[in-house]
Amino acid sequence: MSDILNKATVLVLNRNWQAINVRTPAEAFCQMATNVATGLEIAGEDHIRPVTWEEWITLPIRPQDQAVRTVRGSIRVPTVIVAVNYARVPKRRPKFCTRSIRERDGNRCQYTGRLLRPEEGSIDHVLPRSRGGTNSWENCVWASKEINARKGNRLPQEAGLKLLAAPRVPKEQPATALIRNVHGIGDWELFVRG
Repeated sequence: MSDILNKATVLVLNRNWQAINVRTPAEAFCQMATNVATGLEIAGEDHIRPVTWEEWITLPIRPQDQAVRTVRGSIRVPTVIVAVNYARVPKRRPKFCTRSIRERDGNRCQYTGRLLRPEEGSIDHVLPRSRGGTNSWENCVWASKEINARKGNRLPQEAGLKLLAAPRVPKEQPATALIRNVHGIGDWELFVRG
């Protein structure tokens, strides 16, 4: 049960029904129980309705639903909730990770411009860590594994390489652009991309 409650699988929409966050079922239950959010009962694209906490705890558990058991019986875990009084779409910067570096650099080696498959590239530290370089947006680029190995712990110019563009911190984007349906939850498809 704790795995179900603590895995971020509940999509949060603002009051305009725009995806703004992802929460755990435990957090979603708290928001629903305190009337900060309502659950969405979704039975296909044509049947979506907001449901208060009082009604939610009485909903039947369908075969596709996850549920938690309580002393009063099982409660359906929501897949999508709506924040009742929140209309903004917060802006966020992508998380600093390999995937984000690759996406920022367009899946291209930043020394040759060659389009790479994910397994063909790796993160290169422009100023190597062994020479004081940091794990930062401004010091990391996507490079082919061969070029990265050839460069080693040298600066690009020392290895006869030139960056196509200086690495930069990505701009903040609306949270809706950064939320992905990584869990493959069918109900999310109405609100976010896969």
